[in-house]
Parts: sequence; C-alpha cells; structure tokens
Amino acid sequence: MAISASSSPQAVPRRLTVAVVGLGSIGGVAAACLAAAGRHDVIACVRLPIDRLTLERPHATGAATVDLPLVALTEPAKAKPVDWVLLCTKTHQTKAAAPWLARLCGPATRVAVLQNGIDQIASVAPLAGGATVLPVIVYYNGERLAADRVRLRQGSDRDLTVADDESGRDFARLFEGTPLRIQLSGEFATLLWRKLFINAVANPITTLTSQRQAVLRRPDVQALCYAILAEAVVVARAEGVKLAYDEPARAMETLFTFSGELGTSMYFDRLAGRPLEVEALTGAIVARGEARGIATPLNKALLALLRAVNDAAEKQ
Repeated sequence: MAISASSSPQAVPRRLTVAVVGLGSIGGVAAACLAAAGRHDVIACVRLPIDRLTLERPHATGAATVDLPLVALTEPAKAKPVDWVLLCTKTHQTKAAAPWLARLCGPATRVAVLQNGIDQIASVAPLAGGATVLPVIVYYNGERLAADRVRLRQGSDRDLTVADDESGRDFARLFEGTPLRIQLSGEFATLLWRKLFINAVANPITTLTSQRQAVLRRPDVQALCYAILAEAVVVARAEGVKLAYDEPARAMETLFTFSGELGTSMYFDRLAGRPLEVEALTGAIVARGEARGIATPLNKALLALLRAVNDAAEKQ
C-alpha cells in the first residue's frame, strides 16, 4: 500500500521537529521535501554551515526547482532531543553519527534509518539511547549536485517503504504533502532483501566500470548480474526470507525500469573519491553466506575488487 498526500485522510496532530543527519543525496532530498511541505520543523545536522537548500525535480514537461531556507547545526553539543531523526549517512558512517544520535534521541524519539543493507536495527539501536529504530527502504534516486543542491528522480511506484506497523504509519504521515510516496508493507523483510539484490548488482557494476546504469543493458553484463543474484538468492532463502522462484529476473526487471542515465550511490562516491559502502551490500551477502556455509564466489570476487578500490580512496 502506498501513501501520498491525497490518499491518507489523517493529519499529524502537531508540528513535529525532524532532524536529518547526513545531507547527501538521500538525506538532502528528504530534508528538502519536508522543508518544502512546511508542515514540520526541519533541522539539518551537517559538518559545514548551510542556510539554504535547493531541490531539483526533473519532469517530462520541464524541471521544477525549489529554493528553501534551512536551519542547520554543525555541532552535536547544540542539538536537543527531537521527535524524529532521519539517519541518512552511509552505513560505514553510522558510528561517526553517534554524537548526533546521543544528543537528538530520547525515549520518545523515533529514528528512521534511510540506509542500504539489512542490519539497520542492529547497527543503530545501540547508539540511539532507547529511541525506536525504524528501517526504511529507499527507492528514489537522489543526486547531490553541490553542498546546497540536490536532485530527485523517481523511477518506480514508491519512493520509501516501511513496515506496516504503528511507527511505519506515523512515518508515512510525516511525509504527507511531500512528493515522496510511502509504501507500507507486511512483507518488509522480503522487500529489504529485494532492495539488497538490486544494490548487489547495480552498485558494484556501475562502480567498477565507471558507467551509469546503461551498462546493465549489455547482454554480457546481464548474464553476470543473473549469476551474482542467483548466489544472493540462495543466501537469502537460507536466512528464512520468503522469495519468489524468479527473484533474479524480478530484480533485473526492476532495474530496467530506471533510466540508463541514472548513477548509483557507490558510483557517485567513487567519482568523488569517497569511501564505498561495500560491507553493507556485497559484504553482507558474502558474510551471511560464509556463516551458513554457502559459497558465493562471484560476490566474493566483487567484494575483493571493491575493497581494493576502497583502500585506494582512503589513501588519497
């Protein structure tokens, strides 16, 4: 079930305070969409000062651009507990966000984790001071054009997915009046792995070839993708995840609904010389496979190459 501004009759009973930690491609879009709706107080938690944020939304009829004032904090010591925290850092930056979480979280706070991977609760809950942690699957394509400018592209029928429970429904209401479409799902674990399947091929291959998603349309690359996904599906089933018989085909079909012009988060990180989100994606598949005695040779090969790229980036 997808929730949008027009589909939900319920209204948030009061104005809420939302802190966004990590103002990159995903966090920047989320912060800008919430700020543009004007229903809540949005605070950006950043390293460098910023007082405005520009959101671009390309359309077939032309691009829509919104320039928004933004309240930003650069020091965790100045933060206070808020109603919601959107944790939008990369997974390998979670520990670095601990000082922000310590100041922003209280028992009544809810932390929505807009990160890749399958271990959001295990990695974030110990840092959240008793706050409720809500994993969120991100489908929209965000691109950080500058420190104060982001671009939103929407490629599927939903932008964010959460579990269909109380926190998930409150999260959906948080985004009413924004362009972001929220899906509530009773099969969240399955969808979480399906997102990992997409990331398991799109991110490594675009990164290692230095090409955008058009490279996935090559027949030889498609064959490689199917083989990578077949390994990942075996691991997921061993983890008890309910999957369809044709999961690799479903993943590739989903990828082909996206424009070939789109990049991936790992691709953009490599171009910028930033560390790659390796361990939460390919690393998670290999680690879960090893724990269950399942061989994943292709994913292991990708992991070795991505770690080598990562090591080179960290030495720069």
